[in-house]
Amino acid sequence: MSILDKFSLRGKVALISAGAGPLFGSSLTEGLAEAGATVITASRSLERNQEYAAQLKARGFDAHGLQCDIVDPASIKALRDQVIEKFGKLDVLVNSALARDGHAGGGFETQTADHYRRSAEGDFAGLFEMCKVFIPDMVRQGGGSIINISSIYGVVSNDPNLYLGTTMKQPPTYNFVKAGMINFTRYLACYYGKQGVRANCISPGGYFDGQPGPFVEEYSKRVPIGRMLGNEDIKGAVVFLASDASAYVTGHNLMVDGGWTCH
Repeated sequence: MSILDKFSLRGKVALISAGAGPLFGSSLTEGLAEAGATVITASRSLERNQEYAAQLKARGFDAHGLQCDIVDPASIKALRDQVIEKFGKLDVLVNSALARDGHAGGGFETQTADHYRRSAEGDFAGLFEMCKVFIPDMVRQGGGSIINISSIYGVVSNDPNLYLGTTMKQPPTYNFVKAGMINFTRYLACYYGKQGVRANCISPGGYFDGQPGPFVEEYSKRVPIGRMLGNEDIKGAVVFLASDASAYVTGHNLMVDGGWTCH
């Protein structure tokens, strides 16, 4: 098998939570589809997932939209049953959803312990349940790849200077969730490695989403590559970790940050 063959995802089934999202969730799904996988995107909005799946199908890809609320264990279990019934297996699980409840914004001064409890109940519990429900199927089939989407802010803290001149604030619950995700991934890698299941993280840098000019300018000056993350920048990482090209890679946190964390 050539190295290019190892990067191919033909014959593999991949599920991406929030894979139709307006930020890089849709890029993750698109990258996996372009590599040949059957892709399933799932989140609270069935309509959004089906619409995005239809866009991918129109381009010749095998794409499907389902519904799942990651804060509801019964919804996650129902998603698992749908996936296994329809596709017979799951080879790749990409956890990119965050359970935002409308109270996630604001800085340290305005957040409360209740915000942390909600993050734990939603984001941590949702990630835990997604892995808990789908890993047994991966073990039974002899392998699989779990890819959790963390962040640079799971590795380093925020630079408050980036936000000067804007009303933007980074909530501390985000750092809390993303840092915990990285070490949970390492736990899964160690616990299931001998059963053929790999677990890795991707930690993207700041994604350009029309932020205020002062923020974009300061961010771009600080990052070695000189710009914010774009749609095409994360595709290669997710395809690599999903594919046989990374067969000996597990427990790793792959920084896709333009060099942000190297200084």
